[in-house]
Amino acid sequence: MMNNRVNLIAFAAMALSLSSAWAQDPLAQAKEAGKMEAMPGMDQGAMDHGSMPGMDQGDKSGVASGKAGDMSNMNQGDGGMDPGAMSMQGGSAPPDARDPHAYSDGYDFGPIPRPRMGDEDKFGSLLIDQLERVRTRDNSFMFYNLQARFGRDYDRAVLKAEGNTDGGKFRDAHTELLWGHALAPFWDTQLGVRYDSGTGPDRRWLAFGVQGLAPYWFNMEATAYAGEQGRSMFRFAAEYDLLLTQKLILQPRVEANLYGKRDAARALGSGLSDLAVGLRLRYEIRREFAPYIGVERAAKFGGTADYARAAGEDPKVTRFVAGVRFWY
Repeated sequence: MMNNRVNLIAFAAMALSLSSAWAQDPLAQAKEAGKMEAMPGMDQGAMDHGSMPGMDQGDKSGVASGKAGDMSNMNQGDGGMDPGAMSMQGGSAPPDARDPHAYSDGYDFGPIPRPRMGDEDKFGSLLIDQLERVRTRDNSFMFYNLQARFGRDYDRAVLKAEGNTDGGKFRDAHTELLWGHALAPFWDTQLGVRYDSGTGPDRRWLAFGVQGLAPYWFNMEATAYAGEQGRSMFRFAAEYDLLLTQKLILQPRVEANLYGKRDAARALGSGLSDLAVGLRLRYEIRREFAPYIGVERAAKFGGTADYARAAGEDPKVTRFVAGVRFWY
């Protein structure tokens, strides 16, 4: 009796485990229910690789065997990948590679006009760098120094003018009309003409120079001139803005002129003719408008100093200035 109970319990446990395994196997359920249909290219036990395009049972193609030639079915015509189409770009750039409009494929902007690039716009500016009253021990006069520009980023027209008036009359004036071309970031080359008038006969010059912002924020100009009758001249000017505060600025400035030959009609000697070193302290009420005061030491050298002495002038003078600087 005891043995029968033990056998009955063991049989029940085995039946329970088989029924649980059958319930967890959907394939077995489908087979038993007769609901499973044959899938194309697949039998009940294994997958038929011969039914898949590009693969057969005997040859385990390209990737498995390491033979690139076995990937013949993967070509451009069959919609696959063509290894020839995967070539990397190389060689030299096309001649119009820097043209922003070269790759539009014939498309335009329709009824609207083509937008202008930033370097295609024209800009104008006027800087009155110095408009001041100058006072020396023996005299006083007005002095001006201005620069105007109009054009694009790379090419522009430049007008420079400086001179002084005494008693409402021009005593000395220098005017330049130049074409400026961007040579490098912060630097322009300038080519044009210069016209001197005032005391003595007028002079005409061809001008070539550079202007820009040197390292450590020095504004610099260097210009060479060629005139009539073999005359030559070189002018150099530099200035630096030292910010004491955001509005109070101290500006040292130096300017020198050299001549290749003597010009007695205008009281100019050869070599270093004159040198001026000054300090101007300005207060920027706005960035565009700043009154200033300053002091400047000016000296004449060589033959120019001799002409000044002969005319009863001191070749070395100290000037006190007060003026305004503005731009727009």
